[in-house]
Amino acid sequence: MNPHSLTVSLPDEDATTALAQGLAPLLSGQVAGVPPGGRIHLHGDLGAGKTHFVRALLRACGVTGRIKSPSYALLESYKVSSLYFYHLDFYRFSDPREWVDAGFRDILQDNAVVLIEWPEKAGDLLPEPDLDLHLDYCGDGRLATLDAHSAKGTLWITTLAPSLQK
Repeated sequence: MNPHSLTVSLPDEDATTALAQGLAPLLSGQVAGVPPGGRIHLHGDLGAGKTHFVRALLRACGVTGRIKSPSYALLESYKVSSLYFYHLDFYRFSDPREWVDAGFRDILQDNAVVLIEWPEKAGDLLPEPDLDLHLDYCGDGRLATLDAHSAKGTLWITTLAPSLQK
């Protein structure tokens, strides 16, 4: 297995939720030796499950109350204990500089969890994430491909892999 990449079959929404629940402790600092925070870029066609994944991850990290899609607001933020979570959606951007002009660069902190849907709309202006998550249609389910771009992302994948590859 390549420690920098992992592909998993997600036959239904419950499997997508389970993937998010597996990642949640790694991002929220609930695993000894793994500092909280990190950045995940989510890729996939409309309806592929990006927002479902984010909602499941936020719930598993302890976010309570309504979790809204940032499709129109562009950004939804949450706080659990002292950890900030930022969920961004760049789908409506028509120019890669819009995310910079909106002032979002300031939230790309290592000690926050930053989840970005449609990061490709920012072109090459975004810094590389810890993890790219691609959700692709596969019959009635999805195929999830996780690609690490940092030591933290690689740690997430190597920690998750044994529980996901049964």
